[in-house]
Amino acid sequence: MKYKAFYSLVLTFLLFSCFGEDKFENSKKGNFEALWKIMDAHYCFFEYKDVDWDEVYQRYSVRISEGMTNDALFSVLGEMLAEVKDGHVNLRANHDMSRYWKWFEDYPDNFDTKIQKNYLDTDYGIAGGLKYKILDDNIGYVYYASFSSGIGGANLSEVMSRMAVCDGIILDIRDNGGGLLTNSEKLASYFFNEKTLVSYIMHKTGKGHNDFSEPYAQYVEPAEGIRYQKKVAVLTNRSCYSSANDFVNAMRYAPNAVIIGDRTGGGSGLPFSSELPNGWSVRFSASPMLDAEKNQTEFGIDPDIKVDMSEEDMDNGIDTIIEKAREYLKMNK
Repeated sequence: MKYKAFYSLVLTFLLFSCFGEDKFENSKKGNFEALWKIMDAHYCFFEYKDVDWDEVYQRYSVRISEGMTNDALFSVLGEMLAEVKDGHVNLRANHDMSRYWKWFEDYPDNFDTKIQKNYLDTDYGIAGGLKYKILDDNIGYVYYASFSSGIGGANLSEVMSRMAVCDGIILDIRDNGGGLLTNSEKLASYFFNEKTLVSYIMHKTGKGHNDFSEPYAQYVEPAEGIRYQKKVAVLTNRSCYSSANDFVNAMRYAPNAVIIGDRTGGGSGLPFSSELPNGWSVRFSASPMLDAEKNQTEFGIDPDIKVDMSEEDMDNGIDTIIEKAREYLKMNK
């Protein structure tokens, strides 16, 4: 997960986007054509998701007329984008943002902040974006709600130092919808002792749906100084997306980690943005990220131990997934 070389990939994409593109009128039809063409040339999962984008064009183009309102146009374009079933694909206008949320809506929540309070209470520590506490059975509990929240090396070193006395750590990233890949890399580095291959990334090299570069290897490099050496249980649910999905993928290769909970939501395509003639912007997955075996993780990552929160436990204020992690860590300390 080293991203230094990725600046060159970004530059390649920007150069490719700026030259040789078709010009479209700022009309209803022109904006439809522009959006379809942008996706056709740059979206990265058409083949993997078995989406016939030409057939999508035929179905949606007949719904576009110059007499329709901008709201109606936005609605149709949003529906068209939902055909790729991708949470990284959005159309943004001043009045709204289209979104595809079925990657988590059709699954159990497997997380409840009210029940979480029974574990954190009010005397937990806060280190950057982390909330942490040593539970009464000497298991450390760390919650990271968003990879958009800052975590510095000093924060992580301090938390790892305080957790050194624990029999193991629960690292809870449920409901973490992603954020910065650099934060994903930074947090993972505290659980590795050797440079480890964890993933590959590709970028588009042409307008064809399968025009990709060779996979570029990415590694986790161990953090300097304090690193955690005991077992760590990473808690997941379907709302772990984007860089949270990337983090879970990396932690599968950590020597002392186990993934507990539900399948992640996926979102392994690195997103980019472009603009329509009317000023609306579209975000889309442009660069697929694969695991160390070069498998796609766009549709999520299965846990090592599958656990759902039970209704009986929730009625009693108990988090089934946290309790399973405590049990595992105690048995494997």
